[in-house]
Amino acid sequence: MAQATQLGERRTSVDDIFDHLHQEILSLRLRPGDKISEADIAAQFGVSRQPVRDAFNRLATLDLLLIRPQRATEVKRFSSREIAKSRFVRAAVEREVLRRAAQYCDASGAAELDAALAAQDRAIEDNDVDRFGALDYEFHKVLCHIAQADFAFDVIMAEKSKVDRLCILSLSKGDRMPELVADHRDIAEAVKTHEPEGAVESGMRHLSRLDDTIEQISVTNANYFEREQVRGT
Repeated sequence: MAQATQLGERRTSVDDIFDHLHQEILSLRLRPGDKISEADIAAQFGVSRQPVRDAFNRLATLDLLLIRPQRATEVKRFSSREIAKSRFVRAAVEREVLRRAAQYCDASGAAELDAALAAQDRAIEDNDVDRFGALDYEFHKVLCHIAQADFAFDVIMAEKSKVDRLCILSLSKGDRMPELVADHRDIAEAVKTHEPEGAVESGMRHLSRLDDTIEQISVTNANYFEREQVRGT
């Protein structure tokens, strides 16, 4: 295991353990089906098992860990049903956000979008996948702000987080970042020129980019999916 992590003075050990494991899971350093031990994590952080157990429970609530009594805890495998459900909810919310953003966008909103796209370009130049992922969140947050629906970002963030591991796999398979930024530019242009249906069309095309990746991974890495969810089983 890695050396003991220094716990932040103003944070609880549960927060630090949760954040560490959350990032390990989303970055796929811990992969679907990997087993993790309360005892090992407690030793890594120099704490008792109780804060580890609390962090595990928080991750289980996010559907990222599978905790089974008397059996090893493991990183949750993908569920095709839950992915479909998450994307359905997100698409419904984003359609309304994009329509509202196209209606309300002003010069200030246009400048925010341009700044967000410029930051994504810099991430591509640096080939920084992690930073690009964070900036993708920021782009959708800006759209919600322009739409005067900041609360919608909470929903988008929750649903997006459920498929982030698939997004990481998508970005790792070929040069996908420029394609995604091109989608963002199309969305931004439609919003800035007050074309709600054009913004929705570009937004839905952007969301569909993950379809091929899901299909490929369900075949090439079937063990990443819950057994009953794998196509053909």
